[in-house]
Amino acid sequence: MRQVLDTPLVFTPLPKERVWGGRRLEERWGKRLPPGVPVGESWEISDRPEGQSVVAEGPLAGTSLRRLMEQHGAELMGRPVAVGERFPWLVKILDCRDDLSLQVHPPAEKAAALGGEPKTEMWYFAEADPGAEIYVGFRSGVTREEFVQRLDDGTVAECFRRHPVRAGQAMFLPSGRAHALGAGNLVFEIQQNSDTTYRVFDWNRTGLDGKPRELHREPALESIDFSDSHSELIPEFRSVVSPGVIVRPLVRHALFAVDLLRFEAGASLGPSSRLFPAGGPCVLGSVSGTTRLTVGAYHRDLGPGEFALVPAGLVAGVALEALGASEILRVADGL
Repeated sequence: MRQVLDTPLVFTPLPKERVWGGRRLEERWGKRLPPGVPVGESWEISDRPEGQSVVAEGPLAGTSLRRLMEQHGAELMGRPVAVGERFPWLVKILDCRDDLSLQVHPPAEKAAALGGEPKTEMWYFAEADPGAEIYVGFRSGVTREEFVQRLDDGTVAECFRRHPVRAGQAMFLPSGRAHALGAGNLVFEIQQNSDTTYRVFDWNRTGLDGKPRELHREPALESIDFSDSHSELIPEFRSVVSPGVIVRPLVRHALFAVDLLRFEAGASLGPSSRLFPAGGPCVLGSVSGTTRLTVGAYHRDLGPGEFALVPAGLVAGVALEALGASEILRVADGL
């Protein structure tokens, strides 16, 4: 059978208007945004009903990721694909010009009963303004009863642990862990394919329509793991794998594995590096600098904020070369 997916896939980003967003995706990386509105999210790779990625270039331009999964799923994923199965990851960039709501995503064992989808995710901080922080996990000793009381009196933020963050740090967030991104962060978010968020507190602000945004108190209380006080940033362990190339493992989970590849100017990785084993697909996202992606006769320079999806059958042939110092996030199948 003729191979249809014979090059990596680059998709048109999907900007999402958010009350807490800004314009930094346009200012920093030249992304096309709708004029005059705050844009908080750019969905880079999405197989969702409310946001469907479409191939931007090459012979498959105009083809949706949904159609690729339906018609060429086995070739894309490297395994048989069930009818209706969606691409497993939702890949975003978030521009947080204001604090996001204090929120939680439902755990797998409760999501269906609550009418939602489980959502485990991770954040990589591409940029962080001085003083930027995040809210993750609870202070030691916080109980459900105290949390409810503070919801009632408007001081629930005091239940959360707060962490200052800087560019280059990362955080893993299993479903059930209460959290919020703070203002001043530019974040790469890799998540389970889900868009279920239960807000518990939204800083008493109004939404884009001038009305208070909906809160989801009861499903949030059912979803939150009140025993979860863990909120440590991912350790900054790294290893040199090739001259001028450092790999920093970020996440190893059943849903996805994420690494940061850091290149000195002119450094490269070829198929013989074994960093791109055959199996499932991988996503490559440029955090900084420009990196040339090569697969056979295909070449594509990835600049900051650009992503490519490499189908499973091509992953073992990936080569990367840094055109100046650069950083790439790599997303692959989980454990």
